[in-house]
Amino acid sequence: MKHQKLDTLPEISKRMSKVKLKRGVAESALSKILWHRGVRYKLNYRALAGSPDIAITKYKVAVFVDGEFWHGQDWENRKPRLKRNREYWIEKIEENMARDKRNDATLTDAGWSVIRFWEKEIIKDADACANAVIAEISVRVATSHYPDNILKLLNSASTADMASTASTAAAAVAESSVAYKVSNSQDSEP
Repeated sequence: MKHQKLDTLPEISKRMSKVKLKRGVAESALSKILWHRGVRYKLNYRALAGSPDIAITKYKVAVFVDGEFWHGQDWENRKPRLKRNREYWIEKIEENMARDKRNDATLTDAGWSVIRFWEKEIIKDADACANAVIAEISVRVATSHYPDNILKLLNSASTADMASTASTAAAAVAESSVAYKVSNSQDSEP
């Protein structure tokens, strides 16, 4: 699959060469909000499967920011619309989707929670995405042996009167319009 010669126009080739693999707009926006809210993390952490865009090692939370095209958002509707290099892109994107599932399973088996956001979700409402990450951290703290300092994190994370407990933080995030996927070792399927 790698380095296959594609039949493409020069302007398309130039546009595709500018696609960033790391530290894109959405990833930077989310990571800055988390940092300002007191969450410390590692970017593109290569020690973990899939090199999560944001790895919160203290709480074992891995955050991926997926591009809609590259990771197959609405794939069944998008696939028939591919025109150029159709076979290549179908193979490439389906390979990406399969790798995402493998990485999620590997991380979950290792005790990590995995959260995946589409880039456009973060661009649309980065604060809600950050709240989802913080809610997952609070759930992990509430159900684990981690130090009980999550209230400090939640209080610093809110601009208004977010929550004083992990359950109310999780409820606030659940009511948000952001569709996020969370899997953790207690309730995920391999």
